[in-house]
Amino acid sequence: MNKMYFNFKLPFAFALLFLVHLGESQPAVFDVTKFGAKPDSNEDISKALLSAFKEACNSKIPSKVVIPKGIYLMNQVRLEGNCKAPIELEIQATLKAPPNPSQLKKDMEWLTINHIDHFTLSGGGIFDGQGEQGWAQNDCKNSESCGKLPNNLSFNFLTNSIIRDITSLDSKLFHINVLGCKNLTFIGVNIKAPAQSLNTDGIHVARSRGLNITNSQIGTGDDCISIGDGIQQMYITNVTCGPGHGISVGSLGKTPGELPVVGVFVQNCTFIDTDNGVRVKTWPASHNGVVRDLHYEDIIVQNVSNPVVIDQLYCPYNQCKKDLPSQVKISKVSFKNIRGTSRTQDAIQINCSKGVPCEGVEVGDIDITYNGNEGPAKSTCQNVDPSFIGKQIPPVCAGPAESS
Repeated sequence: MNKMYFNFKLPFAFALLFLVHLGESQPAVFDVTKFGAKPDSNEDISKALLSAFKEACNSKIPSKVVIPKGIYLMNQVRLEGNCKAPIELEIQATLKAPPNPSQLKKDMEWLTINHIDHFTLSGGGIFDGQGEQGWAQNDCKNSESCGKLPNNLSFNFLTNSIIRDITSLDSKLFHINVLGCKNLTFIGVNIKAPAQSLNTDGIHVARSRGLNITNSQIGTGDDCISIGDGIQQMYITNVTCGPGHGISVGSLGKTPGELPVVGVFVQNCTFIDTDNGVRVKTWPASHNGVVRDLHYEDIIVQNVSNPVVIDQLYCPYNQCKKDLPSQVKISKVSFKNIRGTSRTQDAIQINCSKGVPCEGVEVGDIDITYNGNEGPAKSTCQNVDPSFIGKQIPPVCAGPAESS
C-alpha cells in the first residue's frame, strides 16, 4: 500500500536564524554583578538587571547581559526594546520569585520581554516561580481569582529570536506565554511542575507566526503546549509531554473576533501518563472561527487517557450551552502513525460540530491499545467523514481495520 505522509521540515528561516545567531561577533558583556546584584543573598536583583539591560539595549554592537551562577532573588521585571543591536540574556543562575502571590502585582508577569528583534535567552539557568502557594487560586471551578497570577515568562512582539537551554520550574500560572511574535524558536526548554499545579500551561501561544518548539521536555499541571487564536505556521518536534493535558489547539470560540489558526505541525512527540495526547477543543454556542491545516505524525502515547481528541463540545464545569453547536470550522486535519497505549477505552474521539462539521480529516496507521480489561480500545465520531490510510487499531469512525 502507498503511505502518503506529510513531509515535516523546519522552515528555512529557522535554520538561517540559528546560523546567524551562531555567527555573530563577540558581544559586549554586561554582568549584573557589576550593577549591584549579589548571588546567594536576600537582595532583590530586579534593579541591577534593569540597569544592565538598559545599557546593553543601547549598545550599537551585539550585547549580552549575564547573570552568573548562584541563587538570586528577583521580583517582577519588564525588559523593553527596541534595542539598537542583537541582544542576549544569559541566565547561568537560579532565579527565585517571591513565593507569596500577595507580594506580586497581578497585572504584570514575573519576567516580561517586549518588542525586541534578534533576542536570545540562554545559559542553562532556572526560573523558579515558587508557585505552590498560588496553585489553590488557580482552581477555576471554585476560585474567583482564577487566572490572575503572574506567568513565569512572557514574550511579546519578539522577532527573529531564540529561547534555548532554560528551565521553568513551578510557575504560579503559565510557565511561558507568547503573544504577537514572529520567527521565534524554543530549543532545549525544560518545564517542570507537578500534575496538581492547576492552570500551569507549559507554553501558551497566541497571535504569532513562525513558531518552533523542538527538543524540549514539558511536565506540568495543564496543557504542555496550548495554542490560542491567530497562530500561523507552528512546528512542534521532538517534545516529550508528561505529566500534563497534552498538546492542545484551543479552547477556541469563546471570545468574539478570534483570528484563524492555520498550519500547526506536530511530529515525533511523546506523551507519558498525560490526560490527553493531541487535542483540538472548541466551545459550543461559540463565536465563528477557523482551524485549518493541523497535522500530527509519528506520535507515541504511553498510558494516556485520551490519545486523540477533537472536542467541539468543550465545556469545563458545565458553564455553557451544550445544546447549541460550535461555530468554529475545522478542516484539513491529519493523524498519522500514532501508536502506544490508552488508559481509557475511548482512544480516538473525533467529535465535531453539528453546525459546521469537520472536513478533510485523514487518519492513517493508528495502533493504540487499551491498558484495561474491559475490552479493546474504541473510537467515537460525530459529524465527520474521514478518509483512511493504513491500519486503524481501533477502527476509527467505523472505518476499515486496514485501508490502502
